Amino acid sequence: MLKEKISQLAEVFFEETVAIRRHLHQHPELSFEEYQTAAFVKQKLDDLGIPHETMADTGIVALIHGDSASDKVLALRADMDALPIQEVSGRSYGSQNEGVMHACGHDVHTSSLLGVAAILQSLKSEFAGTVKLIFQPGEERLPGGASLMIKAGVLQNPTPNGIIGQHVMPLIEAGKVGFRAGKYMASCDELFMTVKGRGGHGAHPHQNIDPIAITAQIITALQQIVSRNADPRTPTVLSWGKIMANGATNVIPDEVYLEGTFRTFDETWRADAHERMVKMAVGIAESMGASCDFEVRKGYPFLINEKTITESSRSYAVEYLGEENVVELDVWPAAEDFSYYSQEINACFYRLGTGNKSLGITSAVHTPTFDIDERALKTSIGLMAYIALRQLADS
Repeated sequence: MLKEKISQLAEVFFEETVAIRRHLHQHPELSFEEYQTAAFVKQKLDDLGIPHETMADTGIVALIHGDSASDKVLALRADMDALPIQEVSGRSYGSQNEGVMHACGHDVHTSSLLGVAAILQSLKSEFAGTVKLIFQPGEERLPGGASLMIKAGVLQNPTPNGIIGQHVMPLIEAGKVGFRAGKYMASCDELFMTVKGRGGHGAHPHQNIDPIAITAQIITALQQIVSRNADPRTPTVLSWGKIMANGATNVIPDEVYLEGTFRTFDETWRADAHERMVKMAVGIAESMGASCDFEVRKGYPFLINEKTITESSRSYAVEYLGEENVVELDVWPAAEDFSYYSQEINACFYRLGTGNKSLGITSAVHTPTFDIDERALKTSIGLMAYIALRQLADS
């Protein structure tokens, strides 16, 4: 049976997948700088005898054709970039690149897709159709490597009937996976605001136009965009993560600079909210004698998991792992540039459990202590290979 064959091959390729993951973890590269990572992936594909091409500078696309004829095509995607985070010391496979770390699990995604490639290449005689492997750069930075890969033609020649991706989830125990059909992850916009007033002595605020006090008013007022204008059925988040005002205990500065994020799940409301935020911030500043420059850098769209491909993938996961190891996901307000694919073709983006409370592996992504229970890699390569071949057979 297919399940048993793939499970056995996952066992065979498990140790190699772990070794690949550790190599990638030791040599992380930032978004759109994944040159050594790309070279490493190409070499591994060459070793497997899988043809490939470079796309969008550091992206890679490879094709595995089943021996039986079929026009069915399924794409599988992994991202390759790391984050500007200094990893904790003491790990034998810790990052060797100062200030750069695979803190979001993209080393897991890339090594997993190579493991899947090894399994599928071993089973070419067992399936019909084509699997398109997408190793994508720059997920962590706008405009998102997915958008660049799409512009370069990654969804053409051949055009996939659907695309599947996965992402590590430390909140889920290793050995389990999670699915959610419909809208799953939020759109993500970057906000940059500068409030300009007139600085001076803190003891004489009447002689100044205090940008700090004005900024405080703007921050508080802008939350009404969420609490009083957003439909409660549409999750919306507005957060400010950086505020800079170069004053002192007795010095009111000339300006305040802020950076933040806006996230939601509806494109019409997203555009409306952008206009409301700018209008409100500028209006408050001007009414208090200041000025406000407010820039919205539109980022990734929301991610939608198409119902049919997601529900079928979930059912295949149940077949492979058992019902007890497949969980239902909640809406997730983080963003992912896989969303670009989901806006173009039928897509399923699921979560790979990588946590292990008993071993203390619980750190969230984007933290210097993030790690995984590497046994999740066996689940990862086996399940994705199984889903891919079941999709090709049944779609």
